[in-house]
Amino acid sequence: MRRPSAERRRRLRRVAVAPALVTLLNGVFGFAAIHFTARGMNDPEALWLHKPELTFFAAAAWMIFLAMVADGLDGFLARMTRGASSFGGQLDSLADVISFGVAPAFLMLRVVESSLSGVFGAASPAFGSLGGKVLWGTAAFYVCCTALRLARFNVEHSTVEELHLAFSGLPSPAAAGVVASLVLLYGDLAWQLKEQAPRAVQLGSQVIVWLLPAVTAGMGVLMVSRVPYRHLVNQLLRGRKPFGHFLGVLLLVLCLFMQPQLTLAGAFLSYTLVGLGAWLWRRWRSLSTVGEQAPGPEALGPTAQAGAAVAPSPPGTGSADQSQDKSASRLRLKL
Repeated sequence: MRRPSAERRRRLRRVAVAPALVTLLNGVFGFAAIHFTARGMNDPEALWLHKPELTFFAAAAWMIFLAMVADGLDGFLARMTRGASSFGGQLDSLADVISFGVAPAFLMLRVVESSLSGVFGAASPAFGSLGGKVLWGTAAFYVCCTALRLARFNVEHSTVEELHLAFSGLPSPAAAGVVASLVLLYGDLAWQLKEQAPRAVQLGSQVIVWLLPAVTAGMGVLMVSRVPYRHLVNQLLRGRKPFGHFLGVLLLVLCLFMQPQLTLAGAFLSYTLVGLGAWLWRRWRSLSTVGEQAPGPEALGPTAQAGAAVAPSPPGTGSADQSQDKSASRLRLKL
């Protein structure tokens, strides 16, 4: 009888307590976002904490942002306590699937379904209208892309902190941040509509809710892509930076306090589009450089073009000429 290998018999004996607790808090915030989304679907006009601008959909979006804070804090605690381990990385990915995969997809699904019920109908994988099936399929596609993105990250993950300067593909927290920030902005615009807001506010609210499914699908594609994205915490916030850099971060924090919904949406969309635009620009430059390094016949001059245009000689005539040239060269060498 074969004995089990040492790899199978290995058991987990020690766990870094503080990072694991914060990672679980990340998953709890994701579960709270799902709960608030379900409450908001039952009554879209219901308010959380009796605040007119804070619906249950908005509360679900804020839970996703709190999950981002916990996701960043657990890594900091793991490095500070020297408790980084494979267990922590696997647990972090499981929590991220809930907070940045299932929660934003379910939030998008219910917001669009409640706002455009006459267009999409009830979202279902097997029943209902075609629009409802497409909407449900978009949410499921986003969840699958999030799981694939995190699984690929676990396989390619390195524990060396200096190597974490860029991501291959859009990070799942950033993708969830785009969806959650648009939901927050939509809720804020919808609340302003009740106060007789101008026509531009109504138009912006309609544009957001119509584009939300397409944006969610696009975030899923970017997550599983190879588009490089900078690690903002490691590259922009750590270490000593120029004084102008500090003023820019301070201005962003002030805008976040004055207009949180608009600032979050602008920040996450800018991060996503700037990374994609920089990658497309580099691809275009590389293709244009390759084209310049391989010139066509017109760039070789008239002599080369005339030589290239000469038709090949028939078989049998060229061999005699070549033999005559070789014999002449031998005579020269003898002389």
